[in-house]
Amino acid sequence: VLDGFQAGLAWITILRQRDAFRAAFDGFDPEKVARYGEADRARLMADPGIVRSNAKIDAAISGARIYLDMRDRGEDFSGFCWSFVDGQPIQNAWKGFGDVPAQTPLAVEVSKALKAKGFKFVGPVIVYAWMQAVGMVNDHFTCCFRHDAVKGMAR
Repeated sequence: VLDGFQAGLAWITILRQRDAFRAAFDGFDPEKVARYGEADRARLMADPGIVRSNAKIDAAISGARIYLDMRDRGEDFSGFCWSFVDGQPIQNAWKGFGDVPAQTPLAVEVSKALKAKGFKFVGPVIVYAWMQAVGMVNDHFTCCFRHDAVKGMAR
């Protein structure tokens, strides 16, 4: 949800609002968000603590519905996502900021697959940032103390 709301904005904007987003979207519980109706949309659009965009709010609600539909059809969302990397994080060895791409061919592939399922605000740049955030990609610089630690957490 936060990645989708970040589209076109600075990350710091979203990071400063994450607690407000969590409260506004019922802890990101897909069961609750999927049941949102017009009153909830109006409540969210009136909430000064979050980014107020009809398209992004609608994408969050429809995303919860798609997620639950996948689950109800026996498709595990986590398994679906991790299948793109064969269940193992990609271990990059970037030296500095100029090395890290904004998107990759794999992010394009994942983006297309998510869009085919009906998800919105899942372009390849957003998807690549999300892949980094959930650990599908280790993009810590090789000089970063977290690079080897994160690499060691891979199964």
